[in-house]
Amino acid sequence: MYTKILAAILLAMVAAAALPVFGKEAAPAIDTGREEAEALLSWKATLSNQSQSFLLSWSNMSSSPCSWHGIQCGMARMITKVSLPGLRLGGLAPLDYFSALRTLTSLDLSRNELTGIIPPSIDRLLGELRVLLLHGNQIRGSIPPALGNLVHLQKLVLSDNMLSGPIPGSFRNLTKLTTLNLHQNQLSGLIPPELGHLASLEELELENNTLTGPIPKTLGNLTRLTSLYLHYNQLSGPIPQEVAKLMNLGELILGSNNLSGTLPSGLCAGGWLQNFTAHDNNLVGPLPTGLLNCKSLFRVRLERNQLEADISEMGVYPDLVYVDVSSNKLFGQLSHHWGDCHKLTMLRVSDNNITGVLPPSIGKLSQLRILDVSSNKLEGRIPLEIGNMTMLFNLSMSENLLEGSIPQEIGSLNNLEYLDLSSNNLSGPIQGSVQHCLKLRFLKLSYNQFNGSIPIELGMLVNLQQLLDLSGNSFTGAIPSLLGGLNMLEALNLSHNSLNGIIPSSFQRMISLLSMDVSYNKLEGKVPQSRLFDEAPIGWFMHNKQLCGATKGLPPCDLTGSGRQEKKSRASLLAIIPATLAFVLIATLVKLQCKKEKFKAEGANEPRQTKLFAVSNFDGGEVYKLIVDATENFSHAHCIGTGANGSVYRAHLQTGEIFAIKRIHMMEDDEQFNREIDALVHIRHRNIVKLLGYCSATHDRFLVYEYMDRGSLAASLKAKNSAVELDWRRRLNIVMDVSRALSYMHHDCFAPMVHRDITSNNILLDLEFRARVSDFGIVKVLAGDSSNCTMLAGTKGYLAPELAYTTRVTEKCDVYSFGVLVLECFMGHHPGDLLSSLLSSGARKSTSLKDLLDTRLPLPESETATEILKFTMVAVQCLAPNPSRRPSMKHAVSVLLSTAPGPCNPDYLDTDIFIPV
Repeated sequence: MYTKILAAILLAMVAAAALPVFGKEAAPAIDTGREEAEALLSWKATLSNQSQSFLLSWSNMSSSPCSWHGIQCGMARMITKVSLPGLRLGGLAPLDYFSALRTLTSLDLSRNELTGIIPPSIDRLLGELRVLLLHGNQIRGSIPPALGNLVHLQKLVLSDNMLSGPIPGSFRNLTKLTTLNLHQNQLSGLIPPELGHLASLEELELENNTLTGPIPKTLGNLTRLTSLYLHYNQLSGPIPQEVAKLMNLGELILGSNNLSGTLPSGLCAGGWLQNFTAHDNNLVGPLPTGLLNCKSLFRVRLERNQLEADISEMGVYPDLVYVDVSSNKLFGQLSHHWGDCHKLTMLRVSDNNITGVLPPSIGKLSQLRILDVSSNKLEGRIPLEIGNMTMLFNLSMSENLLEGSIPQEIGSLNNLEYLDLSSNNLSGPIQGSVQHCLKLRFLKLSYNQFNGSIPIELGMLVNLQQLLDLSGNSFTGAIPSLLGGLNMLEALNLSHNSLNGIIPSSFQRMISLLSMDVSYNKLEGKVPQSRLFDEAPIGWFMHNKQLCGATKGLPPCDLTGSGRQEKKSRASLLAIIPATLAFVLIATLVKLQCKKEKFKAEGANEPRQTKLFAVSNFDGGEVYKLIVDATENFSHAHCIGTGANGSVYRAHLQTGEIFAIKRIHMMEDDEQFNREIDALVHIRHRNIVKLLGYCSATHDRFLVYEYMDRGSLAASLKAKNSAVELDWRRRLNIVMDVSRALSYMHHDCFAPMVHRDITSNNILLDLEFRARVSDFGIVKVLAGDSSNCTMLAGTKGYLAPELAYTTRVTEKCDVYSFGVLVLECFMGHHPGDLLSSLLSSGARKSTSLKDLLDTRLPLPESETATEILKFTMVAVQCLAPNPSRRPSMKHAVSVLLSTAPGPCNPDYLDTDIFIPV
């Protein structure tokens, strides 16, 4: 009994002693929970009303925040995790408010609309964080160095915000970090070498910023790294060997930078590399053996570099899905091994120097969606096996040496939407092939040797939308009226054929048509009446047999359908170089030379007759007289420009037609005169001025060109009113037009040509502000890749610097002039002062984009400005003092046409433009 009483007393004493202890512990927990709730509710109150509606459970009515949406608590009922992703919460980022959450280890506020900055004292506010996810918001300012003091961090994602400034070197302290993602911001400066201390790092994503400088070799210390994303920055220098040799690296993404040098030999050293991207850089040299033998490759992008390698060694990649090595200097032949890449969905090898035939084994690629082998030197026939690639929706084989007919097997490609076989030596009729590809939206067969009639079945391709181009062939017969049923078609080109008959009246029902070209045929009769055709430029219908209609420049049909006697009496007027007659240039050149020899044989005492380049069957002397009359014997009043080798006059003939007449100075010898004729005889491009004829008389020699209504680019930039008309979009288009013309001259002519005088005076503009390159008086046809000239030619201020010490002329001389022209176009005046000031400093200097732009125009919008920035960057590359560092014009065009996003920076106008000196 005594023992039981003693035990009860002792138990009561223990309980009494324990009560104060439990009371003292419970009170702080309750206070902390209340403090955390108040902090959360204070932040909620700063959000927009709509955002607060997503957090209805956050209320004083709740007993504990641990039950609130997105909140998790630990064992002590204190908040450890806040997770509110993708709620589109609008308001301030809550980092300052959350200082009361002392045990918070994970904060996920990603994919909202939060603003503000990251607090400079974040290490004192949230010192226990392991996970910080703020991506997909609108957070501004710089990344505070204090973030590097959150030593427990394992995952830090700040991507897709508006953060600026450098990446702090203090990140070296984050040794537990496995993921660092800062992409899609406006970060600048160097990649800190200190990141090489992050021994636990597995994923590093810094893409889509404006980071500069080299890739630090210290990143090679990150032995656990599996993914490295550095694309779309402004990084320079080589790819470090130390980085390439990382054994666990599966993704190495370096595209759209300024990287140079060769690809490192250590690539794919660990055998895990799956995704390797280094497109749009300045990489040179061969493909390393490690990459060629990398069986793990899944995706490869190396387009738009200067790589020189034998592509014959590529092709054995069982897991490869996507490969693009276009716009390089690859050579060799396509191996039959490509047919063993059964998972391949895209193969793009265009714009290289690949020879040989397209291997039949390519037909085994049953998953292939895109095949682009354009702009190479492939020959032979299109393999019949291509019909097996039934998943194919994009097939481009243009600008090769392919011959033979289009195989009927192409008609089996039921998913084909884009087909480009232009600029080859393909021949025969096209019946029985492409017209069965009913999903086609784009069809281009121009500049081949196709003949026969245009199949009426093409009118069944009702999905054609972007283009139907059959120009530059030998098609005969009538235009099928069924083509008028292509209601979605936007562009139709049937020019430079031998089509006859009328333009079908069904064409007036083509409601989507934006442009049509039927020039250089044998068409006659009335042009269908519609708003499109009534307002069309005369160029769509030039050089036909006898078209009439409401189009300005065409005779009205009531005059051509009746009044034969009136027509006969007007014959001498209509004979004056009518826009509807083609000049048989080459044949007449030979004929003219024969006449010249004949005159010599008949004696110098006989009066010399006027000689005109073939104007059909009309009398050359009469044409010469009418041109002289139209210019009032080349009066200064009609002079619209003067150059080194001639003056240009505006000739308004009695027919109403206007031509530009370039009168050659008589002191110039025949060589220069014939050079310009010969150059333009072999050129046919929409951005090169058209030569319509020439005249060589006893006291006169002149060339007849199409008249460009707006004159030269130089004149338009000089006058304020016309300069304002040249808005940013038009200037971008002008640069694009000139680049295409030069690319054609350098790379696509039968014999490559160097213009040697690309200046704003020699760029002419039509009414639609389309640009044409003119003045071919000092053009040089290259033998091989270069040629020597005995005298300096060109215009001061546009001449490449190497011409000061060498007579070796290459296409890179034009590239330099193009770079000057681009800056002039955006600055509104010649950039001579800028280039001179930088040259005088003797160092590589920079200027902001804003300081370059023409002040007569309002500053461009963001989207346009990023294009201007891209074009300017290309211009800067073109101005490299070393010709070998300048891009080819073909490469420049591909970059200008690329859709790669520019720097995502609202301060794009302050982007530094580095001018090489």
